[in-house]
Amino acid sequence: MTGLPALAVTADARHGVTVAARDLAGAVESATGARLEVAADTLLGSAPPRRAHLHFTDRLWARSPEEAAAVVERIAARTALTVTLHDVPQPSDGPRNLPRRTDCYARVAAAARGVVVNSRHEAAHLAEAGIEPRALGVVPLPVSPVSLSGAPAPVGRDVAVLGFFYPGKGHAEVVDAVVGLPASVTVLGGPSAGHEGDLRDFTEQAAARGVTVGVTGFVPEADLIARCRAVAVPVVAHRHFSASGSLATWIAAGRRPLVVESRYTREMAALRPGTVRLVAPDRLGPAIADALADPASTWLAADAVTRPHLDDTAAAYVRWWTGDIAW
Repeated sequence: MTGLPALAVTADARHGVTVAARDLAGAVESATGARLEVAADTLLGSAPPRRAHLHFTDRLWARSPEEAAAVVERIAARTALTVTLHDVPQPSDGPRNLPRRTDCYARVAAAARGVVVNSRHEAAHLAEAGIEPRALGVVPLPVSPVSLSGAPAPVGRDVAVLGFFYPGKGHAEVVDAVVGLPASVTVLGGPSAGHEGDLRDFTEQAAARGVTVGVTGFVPEADLIARCRAVAVPVVAHRHFSASGSLATWIAAGRRPLVVESRYTREMAALRPGTVRLVAPDRLGPAIADALADPASTWLAADAVTRPHLDDTAAAYVRWWTGDIAW
């Protein structure tokens, strides 16, 4: 198909944004028959593509928000560029980082021919920050369900949070919720870069409160679905987040996680009926106790709606690139 951009994939194979970019590139190539995936460093090479799309979070592209914005501006000066924004700035970034990250994302949006975000919630964050892209698309993160029949027999009483550990990801809220329950906590992943000490402190503080925390370390993609299916209770309890690949992974594994209610999670519950159990922040403990007593409630029912899937996401991007963007 003519008119599509090259699809840039960053080098950090473990990063969720890299995984999202690679999966999208593969799906668009399958749908269109075009060879589109390129390494991100080709965008600043000697022969950049005429059109390109990249997935952006500042920490993936440079050491600081200012440097990351400058990199994208250099790319946009050499090729017609569209961008998917991830980790959209929000108040939980803190008073020092929020202005810097907001300015960074405003510069990236200004440099691009168009911007995609993964939820209406993220689009609202941009509007609240005064960021107005030339073209804005909302394309939810896809779910790619795995064809596995039945729910395995419970093997433990662990309550799991999926993904890299960092403060604010919801691990602390889960420990608070399970104090006094016959349950442990599993960090289904390893520490985000720079948060190794935070993870050690977290496990020690949890132990002092009588809660055992197990840490799997990084889980290879080939093992991820099996790990997600083996835990007793899946939980998504971020304090602040704008989109969640871990939520999509739980659903892909056939799980119906407990999800702390917010503007974003209400949007996802409406998008995919039957795939999450919304929980008020102050009711997480009772909800976990209920899930431990009723393991079947943590698995998707036959009528749960898991779409949009990856092929739906690819089709949405193709429509956007060919219909909404002034290349």
